[in-house]
Amino acid sequence: MIDDKIIIKGNKDGLFAVISMNKFKDFDEMLEALIEKLSRGRKFYKGSTLKIATELKYISERELSRLKDVLFEEFMIKDCILEDREEKVSRVFSGIYEGRTKFLRKTIRSGQSINYTGNIVIIGDVNPGSEVFAGGNIVVLGSLKGHVHAGCGGNDKAIIAAFRLQPEILQIADIMTRSPDDGEKPLYPEVAKIKDNSIIVEPYLFNKFI
Repeated sequence: MIDDKIIIKGNKDGLFAVISMNKFKDFDEMLEALIEKLSRGRKFYKGSTLKIATELKYISERELSRLKDVLFEEFMIKDCILEDREEKVSRVFSGIYEGRTKFLRKTIRSGQSINYTGNIVIIGDVNPGSEVFAGGNIVVLGSLKGHVHAGCGGNDKAIIAAFRLQPEILQIADIMTRSPDDGEKPLYPEVAKIKDNSIIVEPYLFNKFI
């Protein structure tokens, strides 16, 4: 028997899922089945857009919030479009927006890896040999000496800022660079961003980025 409760297809625009909520006993059963299906192709879904067609009358606002958290945090989905199969009404949720920020009050040590769909603010250092991946911006209130990638999934408007910007590898969206080995490091905060398809590093000017 073919399981047609959840059907997932991929195309050039992202992923399309049809979920028959009326075939599940409750939301939890549906969410468990969806996680199982998505887990099979987890590495391919990062940064993609997912459109879900379902019967929204069976899903509460709290359950929608749980669904978004799973899609954005566990599967790194960039955007989610929910379409009501009965009323043909769509709701769009973005996994990367100004208020979605993870704060870490610790030093990220060698061998550690941090991955988040929104912005990341680290109150501490990022040591050599560590990795930080964010769908949005990365701000380090300390020394940044590891491998950092902001704008995962193609967000070329993301920035990387630090009190001491000395990364082993720095990447924004699809553009990557390495820190020069000139030995001379500035004693003021800096910010990296994309300009004219290249990564540039400038002194951090507060009024410029608020």
